[in-house]
Amino acid sequence: MRKTGIVLASVACSLAAPALAQQSVADFYKGNTVRIVVGVAVGSGYDLNARLLARHIGAHIPGNPNVVVQNQPGAGSMTMTNQLYANGPFDGTIIGAPFNGLPTAPLLTPEGARFDPTKLIWIGSTNKETQVTYLWHTAPAQKLGDLSSKETVVGAQAPGSTQYDYAVLANALFGFKFKVVTGYESTPKIHLAMERGEVHGIAATNWSTLKAIGSDWLRDKKVNVIVQWGLSPHPELAGVPSILDQAKSPAERQALELSLARLEYGRPFFLPPNMPQERVEALRRAFDATMKDPAYLAEAAKAKIEVDPLTGEQVAVLVERVSRTPDDTVMLVRKALATK
Repeated sequence: MRKTGIVLASVACSLAAPALAQQSVADFYKGNTVRIVVGVAVGSGYDLNARLLARHIGAHIPGNPNVVVQNQPGAGSMTMTNQLYANGPFDGTIIGAPFNGLPTAPLLTPEGARFDPTKLIWIGSTNKETQVTYLWHTAPAQKLGDLSSKETVVGAQAPGSTQYDYAVLANALFGFKFKVVTGYESTPKIHLAMERGEVHGIAATNWSTLKAIGSDWLRDKKVNVIVQWGLSPHPELAGVPSILDQAKSPAERQALELSLARLEYGRPFFLPPNMPQERVEALRRAFDATMKDPAYLAEAAKAKIEVDPLTGEQVAVLVERVSRTPDDTVMLVRKALATK
């Protein structure tokens, strides 16, 4: 009887532990506020995705905390990430929403990165992305072949963004003649510059972003989409050439694949390291539940925001894989990005 009592008590404790942990998480978050800090300016595709997530994820976090969004643009999201990595807080009240190039930053621009992306705690990505090169309808270049013979002025936010990195990489690998103008706060600001004739277009921005904030341009044929960037073709972009087809050697293809890997975790979100594990688990599962929430999906569809999510565990695997890229491939891309 005594042994039976011990066994039953042990089973009861094992069953109670998850419930107690869940209650502990709920107690922590009840009445609390979670901040999502976006490493990109207001109005960008990353910002729109973060604000959409913020409106729905709180309902799936135990304790139902208030969720707010802040913007801290700078250095391709490294300013925000360096700060969160070093200073936290490390209690589950802050979530980072960076450029998707962040995991490759320590490889390609190590001088500015004071974090290890494999030690960041990834909670998920709202979408895989395909990016596109699109130019104003009066730009000198109107098709892929023109990019090698006609100077094309493109706007970008900063080095570290695909708007900058992909343009510079294509110049170095394929002899394109992109002239990159940096310093724009967001994609909408670049769109204004296109309308004013300051730049011809953008070398690389998410197709989903263009559909969300430039649908009238697509409808009225104000822009031409001339290249797609991704590891596989997008079904909506049939007939648009893939940048991968420009690679003429295994080395060029490997360099492109390293650069394009970020699009597989196209809209990532992370927690600072050294978080309480029960809160990590709660936030990851809250993210997953939000991705299936009918209200979230309906609002995303209305805003023309694509949803094709990855779990935090899936993002972590991809980030770890990127971190093991061979040195010769890293050096080829780093050399290309250093070309002015």
